Amino acid sequence: MTIFARALAGAAPFALILGASAAAAQWQQPATNTLPQPVTIADTIPAPKDVAYPGGPIQLAVDATDTARGIYQVQETIPVVSAGPMTLLYPKWLPGTHSPTGPISKLDGLVVTADGKQIPWVRDTIDVYAFHVDVPAGTKAIGASFKFLTSTNEAQGRILTTPDMLSLEWDSVSLYPAGYYVRDIPFSVSVTYPTGWKSATALAPGLSGDRVTYPTTDYETLVDSPAIAGRNMRSDLLAPGVHLDIAADRPDQLVATPAQIDAHKRLVEQAVKLFGAQHYDHYDFLLTLSDTLGGEGLEHHRSSEDGTGADYFTDWDSSPAARNLLPHEFTHSWDGKYRRPADLWTPDYRTPMQDTLLWVYEGQTQYWGYILQARSGLVSKQDTLDALAATAAYYENSPAKEWRTVEDTTNDPTMSQRRPLAWRNYQWSEDYYEAGKLVWLDADQLIREKTGGKKSLDDFARTFFGMRDRDWGVLPYTFDDVVAALNKVMPYDWATFLNTRINQVKPAATLDWIARGGYKLSYTDKPSGFWKSNEKRRKNTDLSYSVGLTIGKDSNVSAVAWGGPAFAAGITPGSKLVAVNGRNYDSDTLEAAITAAKGGSAPIHLLIQQSDQYRDVPVSWNGGLRYPTLTKVGKGETGIDRLLAPKK
Repeated sequence: MTIFARALAGAAPFALILGASAAAAQWQQPATNTLPQPVTIADTIPAPKDVAYPGGPIQLAVDATDTARGIYQVQETIPVVSAGPMTLLYPKWLPGTHSPTGPISKLDGLVVTADGKQIPWVRDTIDVYAFHVDVPAGTKAIGASFKFLTSTNEAQGRILTTPDMLSLEWDSVSLYPAGYYVRDIPFSVSVTYPTGWKSATALAPGLSGDRVTYPTTDYETLVDSPAIAGRNMRSDLLAPGVHLDIAADRPDQLVATPAQIDAHKRLVEQAVKLFGAQHYDHYDFLLTLSDTLGGEGLEHHRSSEDGTGADYFTDWDSSPAARNLLPHEFTHSWDGKYRRPADLWTPDYRTPMQDTLLWVYEGQTQYWGYILQARSGLVSKQDTLDALAATAAYYENSPAKEWRTVEDTTNDPTMSQRRPLAWRNYQWSEDYYEAGKLVWLDADQLIREKTGGKKSLDDFARTFFGMRDRDWGVLPYTFDDVVAALNKVMPYDWATFLNTRINQVKPAATLDWIARGGYKLSYTDKPSGFWKSNEKRRKNTDLSYSVGLTIGKDSNVSAVAWGGPAFAAGITPGSKLVAVNGRNYDSDTLEAAITAAKGGSAPIHLLIQQSDQYRDVPVSWNGGLRYPTLTKVGKGETGIDRLLAPKK
């Protein structure tokens, strides 16, 4: 819309007062053709420099005791060496989220002081994460106090505090001075947790108490070392320097069998055997088991935030889908934290990240997470095969692959930030995870096939990640580095292999690895244990490959498969399923109706409520129930069998 169109759009009130001809005269183009010109706005925020922050460590004190209201009280003392303009930044581009998602709207009550007296601050009008202050002459340090107001219900964002546990991410409760690489800014941190609670963070391996002063460290390491705390906690040593730190809603949910803990020990063992080096001096799995604290999966160099349901241990046999979280996040210590895409490394948390290689950072991590869950026994081989079948079926049936590239989905963290989508399988969202996983499965099985089983993607892992044992710095890489490492394993046109699957529209899903690995994708009328586990975890009934519906909480249609029978009948996500063939809806009734319609010609009648309207919708589907599975067709131990087998 031009400036004149915008002006005309607002002309109606003038027309009512002046009359149509007078209003038209008001909006004639000026005879001189003068038009407004854009205002040139200078960036007044200092660019980061790789020099030490002068004046000594910033003192950060956090009071996290108000869990009833979810309020963190923050006090910072920031040394200064000169008077004049200074800019304080709140972290914006957060590592691991790959996007500008710093929760700035939850920072409130900011007061800045110098020598005990309040001084004014001004928020930057371009970058609202920046606060400008004018430091008075003679000031040695300024104070900054504020509150971080955590979400009090899910609609506001992830729940971070409950009466029994909390999650504390330092980027949410700190400001830092502009003009420096974050690795050059020292911080000394103290925290007060609720009385009697225990706490855990990579800043202090194992469990600590309710009042902790952590060793001085740089701001980059601090932000990369979140904490959990809780009333009910335990810590298990999985390997030298590697702890599983667990907080739970109730003490009984902490109880784990020796076999369950042993599976986590084998996870560490298999990962070290795979990569051939460790890129941490110690490591903490920060595992929260809760039905009230928000779930989480966020990687860090020496720890991971792993939040899942409270029944992680107590409902072990029926919840394999929940146990991929730890293998995935642990893998990130190698893939994503140590080896990091060059355009994802930034000197501070204001510089924008670029996500072009997330199909390696996340996609290959997704691949290794599933391989390690099977090799460690954390998840059974059969459940892992069923999980891979679910991924293969999704992309076999997804129409988004006909118009969108995997590479384009790497823009989603910035573009959509996981907001809900109406037509998920047509739009895609961050599919560099799962579609990327398929590419690496294909690469592995291709290498095994062409080398007669002598080489595999395991060799790439040791080549690409297995150097400089115990180095937990950052070694950036580019697309060409990935290609070069693959060629060291097996000479091949890997650039074309990757470009075809990642950077080009590919109407056929990347599924050659299934046949190469001695299996085939097929469909059965019985859901696998993994499928049922996933339905339980997501609280839905997933009939994507029959009528093309997924039914969530309160009988609401949470997803409709684009192009499927329900889509053709005009059903949309957000509708409510009221009845099936004249009977009240429940999942058993719908599944029975699908089974009864198999081989016939009569439609399945669904009573749908959409807003305040009810519709009887006939859905034409006579193929019965369909759930994906991988069926073995090869003889003996096949490529996929070898891929999932533990390393000796």
